[in-house]
Amino acid sequence: MKSIRLLAALAALVVSASAAEVKLESAFNGKDLAGWKVSGADAFWTAADGVLTGVNDPSFKDYKKGNMLYTEKSYQDVVIECECRFSGEIDSGIMVRKDAAGKKDIQMQIGVSRSLKKDMTCTFYVGKYPEAGWAPKVPSLWKNDEWNKIRFQAKGDTYTVWLNGEQVANYVDANYPKAAPVGLQVHGGVKMKVEYRNISIGEIK
Repeated sequence: MKSIRLLAALAALVVSASAAEVKLESAFNGKDLAGWKVSGADAFWTAADGVLTGVNDPSFKDYKKGNMLYTEKSYQDVVIECECRFSGEIDSGIMVRKDAAGKKDIQMQIGVSRSLKKDMTCTFYVGKYPEAGWAPKVPSLWKNDEWNKIRFQAKGDTYTVWLNGEQVANYVDANYPKAAPVGLQVHGGVKMKVEYRNISIGEIK
């Protein structure tokens, strides 16, 4: 029993040391979209008072299309930390990496899935929601209408998510080998509002 406890303690130290080696740098200055690539109507995204807000509204010309906001820089192995807040039915997500063809990215869902019609926050979407990438503990950890801290790590072929300090998803998928910008989504055809703050990104070297 003592040996098992010792191994667990050593494993925890290794994880802590690994996490400490990632130098996180602020990716959002809290006042404008510097460092991000805006495509289409910029009404979808606004920045003020330290908060990045993504909105979709039926009055927008591209309401049905939605919008993506990408970092100017691309990343391979990466850690993204941020705080997120939303209320009601939204559909957003954080995108990383590209497939071998450089066309599709892997998404960590935030909010309600259009296909499954239920909240799939912190699970993975790759054209579908593979059960191996689900995050069943999220409903007990997510604080509605409050700020929630998300840590999303892409390392090799493994994608891991922590919510409010607790690991909630660990998904392995070798189909996304290419570096890509980090993306934030406002889904098309959904009246919604999602907020992000304290966005930091670090390369795993």
